[in-house]
This record gives sequence, structure tokens and C-alpha cells, in this order.
Amino acid sequence: MDDRTDVRTNQGSTERSNERTVWFNGKFVPESRALVPYRDRSFLFGDGAFDLTRTFNHRIFKLDEHVDRLYASLRALRLDPTMEPEAMKAITREVVERNRHLLAEGEDWWVGQRISRGVMKVAGDNWDHYGPTVVVECLPMPVAERAHLFESGVQVVTPSVRRTPPEALTPRTKSHNYLNLIMGDLEVRAQNPDGWAILLDMQGNFCEGLGSNIFLVRGGEVLTPRAKNVLPGVSRETAMELARGLGLPVRETDLDLYDAYNADEAFITSTSLCICPVASINGVAPAAGAYGPVTRRLIAAYVDFVGCDFVAQYLAKLG
Repeated sequence: MDDRTDVRTNQGSTERSNERTVWFNGKFVPESRALVPYRDRSFLFGDGAFDLTRTFNHRIFKLDEHVDRLYASLRALRLDPTMEPEAMKAITREVVERNRHLLAEGEDWWVGQRISRGVMKVAGDNWDHYGPTVVVECLPMPVAERAHLFESGVQVVTPSVRRTPPEALTPRTKSHNYLNLIMGDLEVRAQNPDGWAILLDMQGNFCEGLGSNIFLVRGGEVLTPRAKNVLPGVSRETAMELARGLGLPVRETDLDLYDAYNADEAFITSTSLCICPVASINGVAPAAGAYGPVTRRLIAAYVDFVGCDFVAQYLAKLG
């Protein structure tokens, strides 16, 4: 590990301060000093990749799996972060440790790594840093803002915006270019401020939403869209593993609105929400309601697996 990735460096450290510390291009610095030039290719073109996990009781969840997925995205984008995965993991752990004192009891972090291709060189430039821009950060989980989702369930809405087809750009790369998903989300929220957008593909089958995967339950079988058409979320994979551990059949398949309207249950998975029940899809409630028996079993298994009652964590923030 060279000195750019030496987690022992104290340059710009804000230990015990009230400002979050981030890793920014080789240093630990106060978050307010991590300034990206406006000619950074991620700002100009969305030319970068990221990954995001969370902590449970201040412990990072599945860091190995998330960093492995990050590096798979980087390889697909032909983007060299100039450090090995183990160095990225060590820096990530150090960022969480340096910010641990800012968390109150019952609070947790989102923890992420962001890498862009860096500043686009133009004649006459004099930036301090060329090469990839590398940021490792943590930020508060939006627990209070999303608490109502666990009280009443998610209201899924499918917008007219369709998911970019994998023939054009593979969704398996977690890139900084989220505009397709954002436009779907904006359309849904203009109609229903509490709506959660899940986009369909060009054939009318379910894909995914912003940072979220969808599952349907029918006849005791757990169904989810094919991995080719979505970003295979780590929380998605965790839910599938837990379902198999409970003896539930799990299948990846094409799912359309007919399947959704005839589902017994539905839920979404995401880094922050883990597993969250779905109250309705385009206004149609699942036959068993928001908290059906399979959804309850999977939530209980997830809580046991991570050693943190994330549902109680969210519900405690209800006003």
C-alpha cells in the first residue's frame, strides 16, 4: 500500500470534531474540504462508479461483498481506482471509526465509496489532482424520513419512464449515471409524494427503483426480476439467501403488472431499508396486505442475521 492509501496518515484529520471526516484523494480531511473540480468527469458525464452499504449497531454490513461489487463495476467501466480492494476496505473501516463518536445510540451510517475517472484535462488547467477522484464517506441514515414506510408499507408506483435496457447500458454496473431512475422517481413523486418508483423494462416487466429491488410472493414462492435486468443488490441477495434458509422456494423470472396485481405479498429490499413491506402497487394491495406471513418471516430472519431490529429503529423515529 503506498502513502496515498495509508490509512494511518493523519493529514487533515478531524478526530473528535463535530464535522464528519472523509477520505479524499489520499487524505483524511473534513467533509467540507473534499471539493471536486467542476471538470471532474463524474460531474460532467456521470462517468464514475460507487457502492453503498450501511452499519448495524455501528458495524459495517457485508463490506467484502460491497467492495467486490464496486470493483466489478470499476472493471466494467475500465476505471482504475489506483488501489487494491483490501486497501479500499481498510480505508472504509477507518472512515467509520473516525466518525463513530458522531453517532448517537440507535443511529447508523450509510457508508460509501465513490470513484470518478477524474478531471478532464483542458489546455491551461492547473488542478491539484489528476487521475481518478476517490472519496470514501459516511452519512446519516434517513431513518426519520423513511420511518412511515415501516408503519404502513411502501406505495409502489410504476412510471411511464422505462428502465434503460441492458443492451444499451448494463444495470449491473453501479455507476454515477442515475438519471434514468431519477426521472422515473420524479414522475412518481409528482403524482404521489409518498410513492416509490419501480421501473418496468421495454417489455413491461419489473426492473428496479432507486437503490431498491422488488419481490413478489405467490403461493409461498418468492419471486424477483432476473439479475440481467437489475443491479443485483447485496440486500436482494441476502433476502434470497434467508428465504432459502427458511425453506421457501426462490425464483428469478419475468414479472409484469398482472403478476403484481395477483400477488399474495410484495416487498422491496435496499441498503437502508433492508426488507420493507409493500402496501400497494399502482393502488392495488397484495392479497395478504402489507405485512403478509412470508414478509414477516423474512424480516424476522433479517433482523436475526444482522443482530439489529431495523424495523424498531425506524418506527422509533415516528412523530
